[in-house]
Amino acid sequence: MGKRVFNFMRWRKLAAGASIVLVLGSIAALVMNGLQFGLDFTGGTQIEVGYEQAPGIEEVRDQLVDAGYEGASVVRFGSDTEILIKLPPEVAAEQTQFSARDEEATQSIGDQVVTLLAQQSGGDVTLRRVEMVGPQIGEELRDDGGLGMLFALIVVMAYVALRFQYKFSVGAVAALAHDVVIVLGFFALLRLDFDLTVLAAVLAVIGYSLNDTIVVADRIRENFRKVRKASSEEIINISISQTLGRTLMTSFTTMLVLWALQFFGGELIHNFSLALIVGVVVGTYSSVYVAANVLMALHITKEDLMPPVKEGAELEDEMP
Repeated sequence: MGKRVFNFMRWRKLAAGASIVLVLGSIAALVMNGLQFGLDFTGGTQIEVGYEQAPGIEEVRDQLVDAGYEGASVVRFGSDTEILIKLPPEVAAEQTQFSARDEEATQSIGDQVVTLLAQQSGGDVTLRRVEMVGPQIGEELRDDGGLGMLFALIVVMAYVALRFQYKFSVGAVAALAHDVVIVLGFFALLRLDFDLTVLAAVLAVIGYSLNDTIVVADRIRENFRKVRKASSEEIINISISQTLGRTLMTSFTTMLVLWALQFFGGELIHNFSLALIVGVVVGTYSSVYVAANVLMALHITKEDLMPPVKEGAELEDEMP
């Protein structure tokens, strides 16, 4: 083979146990804590303000909370002097008395916040823009996002089943579901905001994990047809060992970019990069152990991957 073969499947039962614990723990966190949906899903008001000098994020957040704006989210937006404030829907509702005057009420909220911050900071604070996201829009985004994720899993299962074999599609979808549930459970456990950027990260995790799983599956199929005297477990070990260098190098270079985004990308994409970091780590693990583990559990054999014999070819073999 030219490469060292690692006995990955030796630890498949231990890996299966670890995966079950992580998935059940994630589901428990989702049930008990739930996802902390951000403004994109719940509705509310976004206010962008500009300072003359860079303010402290915690200081601005404390000023808003002290003034009665409970649950306000404050992040830097663009530069150090630009601040994006997100107010939950109940705060916007208190300021909105008549639905016909939503635009006026939204503008009033923006003026109130800017006046408050200017008084507290003692400097010039400028209102850049005010946007209002209604709760109905938030519900639609949440439902559409969930349907999009479900549709992605169905399409993946169909694609892998057509390209390889149905046992591979079960393994691929199991690995993807494993990765998605753990990422969602991580956010539920730490009570981190789940907004559209995080949803985009989760969908990106599906693509990343699928790519790794397809590479491993392709090598497994190739080796099942090429290696004659070897068991299914040995062939899977050979295939994973052959793709291990590529898998680790891809994960390493991806993580370099994600850590750069995490430390230098600003708070606006902090949760986005964090979701991807967790997803890449879990996705790399699942492409080695979850998908291959499912293949072992379904008793994958050479016969499952042999191309079907045409009727004409059978007749030719029978002719003298």
